[in-house]
Amino acid sequence: MFTNKVVLVTGGTGSIGSEIVRNILTYNPKALRIFSRDESKQFNLQQELKEFDNVRYLIGDIRDKQRLSYAMEGVDYIFHAAALKHVPSCEYNPMEAVKTNVIGVQNLIEAALENNVEKVIAISTDKVVNPTNTMGATKLLSERLISAASLYKGSKRTVFSCVRFGNVMGSRGSVIPLFREQILKGQPVTVTHKDMTRFMMSIPQAAQLVIDAAHYSQGGEVFVLKMPILKITDLAECMIELFQEASGHKYAGKITETGVRPGEKMYEELMTLEESERALENERMYLIPSSFISKEPHYDGFKKAPHQEYSSMTAPRIYEAEIRQLLQNYGLGFTREASYEEAR
Repeated sequence: MFTNKVVLVTGGTGSIGSEIVRNILTYNPKALRIFSRDESKQFNLQQELKEFDNVRYLIGDIRDKQRLSYAMEGVDYIFHAAALKHVPSCEYNPMEAVKTNVIGVQNLIEAALENNVEKVIAISTDKVVNPTNTMGATKLLSERLISAASLYKGSKRTVFSCVRFGNVMGSRGSVIPLFREQILKGQPVTVTHKDMTRFMMSIPQAAQLVIDAAHYSQGGEVFVLKMPILKITDLAECMIELFQEASGHKYAGKITETGVRPGEKMYEELMTLEESERALENERMYLIPSSFISKEPHYDGFKKAPHQEYSSMTAPRIYEAEIRQLLQNYGLGFTREASYEEAR
């Protein structure tokens, strides 16, 4: 699909964006353009990928439409991973979230249409469903912009779709690196509420979902990965146990509650009851077609999904043994050598 094509990844130096980059490179694209505003992260990624001569590193911000348009010249596929994504930061700086997550996405849409890009796949979040915070509200607007773009594109070939993520394990700013650091330093492991539940997916799973969405998308869809649900307290307890087993040291701290942060929800939702009325599914994901399309399109391998919401409060959870396996499968536990040295 991407062989000999030109691909642009916005936010391409982030946890998800860089994994998408690594994935796309296995398809031997003609050129892969990494668009981000952080030159330090670009330098680090450049060192990692120095063997590839088809990668281009572009400094820019999606708030700058002209810069985006220059970056898109001759591009076939766009994966949009640039965003302001931290809930407390967006609560404190709401207009900055609007500039990036809403205006930036409209810039992306207009530039993609001007350059006749083939497909645009934008990354969304579980926080768009019944949003209670600024980040969720702005990302919901960005989803709506992407879905509606198909309605006014005219004769342009561009296909727009979204992918909804849960929490991505081990990504920058996620809870697992925080727990790891606290455990290694013997500090209290902080959870905001002992009963809080979340959807969890790995970075490779997240990147693969985006690639799959590009394959299936016909215009206006939202793709949702079927993923494990766990209680954050269970995750913390598993990480403490893995540390103790790997290092031979007893963890000196304890799990403490810090209180729910502004805009934070006790549980997350990835699909509403209303969306499930038109949703399709296969073994790995849900597909929510655009509500603006009167004739239901056909998607190979998908069938009608059950009429039910997809929520971390009501869907089946995983427990200790499965959480341990999940952490170990994706290298998010503790190695004996590293744990011993860091614990000393």
